[in-house]
Amino acid sequence: MRRRILAAVAAVVLAVIGALVLVGYARGADQRAMAGMQTAAVFIVSEPIPTGTPADQLVGKVRVVAVPVKAAAPGHVTDLADLKGKVTTVDLQPGEQLLSSRFSSPNDVRAPGTVAVPAGDQEISILLEPQRAVGGRLKAGDKVGIFVSLKSPDGSGLTHLVLHGVLVTQVQGAPTPTDPAAAKKDNSQAAGTPAQSLMVTLALTAKQAEPVVFGQEHGTVWLSLEPDGADNGGTGVINNGNVYTEAYQ
Repeated sequence: MRRRILAAVAAVVLAVIGALVLVGYARGADQRAMAGMQTAAVFIVSEPIPTGTPADQLVGKVRVVAVPVKAAAPGHVTDLADLKGKVTTVDLQPGEQLLSSRFSSPNDVRAPGTVAVPAGDQEISILLEPQRAVGGRLKAGDKVGIFVSLKSPDGSGLTHLVLHGVLVTQVQGAPTPTDPAAAKKDNSQAAGTPAQSLMVTLALTAKQAEPVVFGQEHGTVWLSLEPDGADNGGTGVINNGNVYTEAYQ
């Protein structure tokens, strides 16, 4: 009986020793694997960071984490000092790595709903009623034709397409349909007709801006939405239905 008890105890002891040896070996293997793995320090976003946030305001909004080299995203930021004078160009979300490609000079960051101004051009804005701006359907990036109508000294009217292919860089105050019930009470406004004016910003050279400003000051301006391949040929100055060839150039 005593021999059986001793044998059982010996078996339990051997099992425990074997388990301890196996666990120790596994831990050693993990440590050896980690010792041979290269890591990289990356900045991880801790809280939402909106577009246009200066880099010097990132402290407290990001944290440094060690990740395997293979997990570090290309172009990850290694030093916040490298971002000095820059701002975020997109919204940054918690958990993502801080990338240098998402920062730029404040002068290069465009507000949502705008497009960059081509080199050599300048921006000019004109306030138009919806019917003079394609019913308010214009958006940044569209190309438009610009028609100007003026009253001549003798009382006759003049109309001409002075420019075409003009880039729209921003549209503000897009019209909203009026309340049909309210419009019925006011006969001056048809039901569902947009009533709000639009501020349309255009990219123009100084020479191109002159006839647009003149038309806005002394007459009326209309914009046409120009799709690719629009035919702008055969235009001329219209005077009470008569076409003249001495068009503005």
